Amino acid sequence: MLKPSFRTLLTVFLIVNFGADVQASDHGGTRLSGKAFASRSPVLARNGMAATSHPLASAVAVDILKRGGSAVDAAIAANAMLSLVEPFACGIGGDLFAIVFSPDTKSLHGLNASGRSPQGLSTQKLRELTVATGEIPLRGPLAVTVPGAVDGWFRLHERFGRLSMKELLAPVIRYAREGVPITEVDALQWEWGIKGLEEPSASEGRFSNFKQTFLSAGQPPDVGEIFRNPDLAATYESIATKGRNAFYTGELAISIATAVQAAGGFLSVEDLAAHQGNWVKPVSVNYRGYEVYELPPPTQGIAALQMLKILEHFDLAGMGRDSADFWHVLIEAKKLAYEDRARYYADPAFQKTPVEALLSDAYARERSKRIQMKTAAPAVEAGSPPEKGDTTYIATADAAGMMVSLIQSNFWEFGSWVVPKGAGFVLQNRASSFSLEDGHANVYAPGKRPFHTIIPAFVMRDGQPVMSFGVMGGALQPQAHVQILINQIDFGMNVQEAGDAARLIHSGSSQPNGKAADGSGTVELEAGIPRAVADELERRGHRVSNETRPYVGGYQAIWRDPKTGVYHGASEMRFDGQAVGY
Repeated sequence: MLKPSFRTLLTVFLIVNFGADVQASDHGGTRLSGKAFASRSPVLARNGMAATSHPLASAVAVDILKRGGSAVDAAIAANAMLSLVEPFACGIGGDLFAIVFSPDTKSLHGLNASGRSPQGLSTQKLRELTVATGEIPLRGPLAVTVPGAVDGWFRLHERFGRLSMKELLAPVIRYAREGVPITEVDALQWEWGIKGLEEPSASEGRFSNFKQTFLSAGQPPDVGEIFRNPDLAATYESIATKGRNAFYTGELAISIATAVQAAGGFLSVEDLAAHQGNWVKPVSVNYRGYEVYELPPPTQGIAALQMLKILEHFDLAGMGRDSADFWHVLIEAKKLAYEDRARYYADPAFQKTPVEALLSDAYARERSKRIQMKTAAPAVEAGSPPEKGDTTYIATADAAGMMVSLIQSNFWEFGSWVVPKGAGFVLQNRASSFSLEDGHANVYAPGKRPFHTIIPAFVMRDGQPVMSFGVMGGALQPQAHVQILINQIDFGMNVQEAGDAARLIHSGSSQPNGKAADGSGTVELEAGIPRAVADELERRGHRVSNETRPYVGGYQAIWRDPKTGVYHGASEMRFDGQAVGY
């Protein structure tokens, strides 16, 4: 069976639903309501909601809510399910970040459940091992850091869970044994995730476990094919019955360390046993009356906040979303924020990031004055953000008013390609984000957390929860967060419209691993942004790509009506996801 490309799928979808002129404005009254473009209406419910990138994960989460589980319980169950159906994007070999609104404390709680680099690998030794390229390879054992997701599950569960971990993992254990059909978008991303695996440098035995677990006769599963992962089912059973320590100090820990070391890496059982995630205070800025929250470094979340602080100095609503002025200002604000992202964001245990100063009114005013309306800024002095990054985002909410914003990732599709024998999951390649440059904030060091692209977000207003949301997609995430918020706050879109509206991605800004800049960067536009806008951006000096991106990020969100408490769920039209409520 031939697999259609995602570009083909999206083009057909747009043409069938909205006519052949997919370059037209997305404000053309294409919904029955006459409002902005949307692929569907928001899903409304009172008792609970889940929005994920896969229908089975959303269904499992809502089943947990119906059984009396909390929003945190539902998020854990959904994450476990996504690790089965989207193993290229997420899994217990990766890290996790979350923001939880607790109706009991009426406040937000942030969790950094990311892992650290091996204590037994010195900076000097790593430089010697990477002397040929001067950077940490994307694939293989040197890119592996301690997986923090399982610890994150148990920290969340200990504070906010209601059902047992056995109950939360039971659905995915059954699905892993019986099998799940592969969706169209997942089949494509599966295929992307194994590119390069056939090359001689990747054909060594160190990736044999990966091939046995995720390929059949050397091929990824086709659309509609049943994928089973009995090894993952056994791993989940061990975690469900023996708890967190089954992963960090038991047989699984030995299996993880053995796989990494056999492939030439340095992660040890001592590194795993020493791991601990930690609760952190979310940071926020006020944008036109809304408090927007992100997590502090080592995540890139405050880049979104820096952009919002700069953009608040411009009348975006007056410009209009179909104007070149709007998109120009957005690009220039992104370039300014990402320059700071590359220079300052790092593990706060090793390098203090001046968060308060970066988010100050005075600094935002100064930075906003650097934007020239008729000219794109020239080349910036640091590098280009990573173009890839595969992640899963989950939003859940329950009848008591708890709302969860959770993001979890392997980093690149299928991470490091290193799979512990018989474990059913792949280890992340997050260490490839480190710099090897002396004096760089994000320079590699033993026991250090690398810079992280994955960021959950939350919005409050007048002390009340408004929205949990996130957008998957590596370096895209802060600029996508900003576009979602502007669509709602400045342009009055609902929670689904805000995600379906055409997006822009700018690449070529500074990169936290110290790579050189790519001039003033490249602008890529989705279908739906008028051609005239692209032409005018080029006249102002922006380098606009001739190709339309097949998709720009993966969005999920739950918005809460402050008057009625009704949840409005949204799911990304660019993926196979679903918002479900009851």
